[in-house]
Amino acid sequence: MSRVSLKQMRYAVAVARHGHFGRAAEACSVSQPALSQQILTLEATCGAPLFDRLKRGVRLTPFGREFVDLAQKAIERADAIDDLIAGRRGVPARPLRFGLIPTIAPYLLPEIFPRLQEALPDIGFAVSESRTDDLVHALREGTLDLALIASTPSPGGPDLTVEPLFTDPFVLATAPGEAVGGPVPLSEIDTGRILLLDEGHCLRDQTIAACHLQDTDAARTFAATSLSTIVEFVAHGQGVTLLPRLALRKEAASGRIRVHELASPGARRQLALVWRAATPYAAVFRQVAAVIRAAHAGPAPQAEARRRSRTQDSTE
Repeated sequence: MSRVSLKQMRYAVAVARHGHFGRAAEACSVSQPALSQQILTLEATCGAPLFDRLKRGVRLTPFGREFVDLAQKAIERADAIDDLIAGRRGVPARPLRFGLIPTIAPYLLPEIFPRLQEALPDIGFAVSESRTDDLVHALREGTLDLALIASTPSPGGPDLTVEPLFTDPFVLATAPGEAVGGPVPLSEIDTGRILLLDEGHCLRDQTIAACHLQDTDAARTFAATSLSTIVEFVAHGQGVTLLPRLALRKEAASGRIRVHELASPGARRQLALVWRAATPYAAVFRQVAAVIRAAHAGPAPQAEARRRSRTQDSTE
């Protein structure tokens, strides 16, 4: 009798999560034909289909829902055993699965990734980007090791450890030609012109709270999928927005927008690393947190020395 493999269970769980064979294959770093063949073999072993194939994806059959629920538990146990064994050395034997939210990843990764590789040369990182709720869900499912978020995780499921990193103040972004004087009180921002990210982004919720937007205001405002899209609209005078200071190095570099400080008390977000409390790698994760804090605070001494050397060479 054929036995179900752990790999097949992982593939089935991935297809169930993504609702699509192609996206599941991408998440599993395999080709779609290879993943599809494994699912077909698995269904033959089970003697029943796990998925209904639809025009735009797949959905679980009743049997498939039961199978995936048990498979998820089996994967978590298998991963826990691997982690237990590797945890005796204090270093994971596989790349750490590291998730970041989209309003952090493109702005902080270029700073921290080289520093992580330098400080933790024996540890690999499999980096992914997703919204806060999805990252927290993946942490609790055991499919993610740690996440960098900017809000407090909702309660429920396994306990999570939250390691604060640093605060990220907000600024007001307008078109270059708009006359705005002095630090801007949040109460004086025209709520009818505020541009927001679409639902599911914690930055959207933080902006709504900071500016005291009503449901009707938030519903009628333009909702974008990325900060870069919002900045393009702001640059062309189509509205204003609150930007985290972390994003300014990239989004305001060309001078296409004008940045204004907010009057005290202003608004800010708290960045934090989050992981399952039961992990054997807590010491490693705290090292990661320390590297991120140091990278955000300024260049490493070696990097600064190299920069100064290049500057001196160019002036001689």
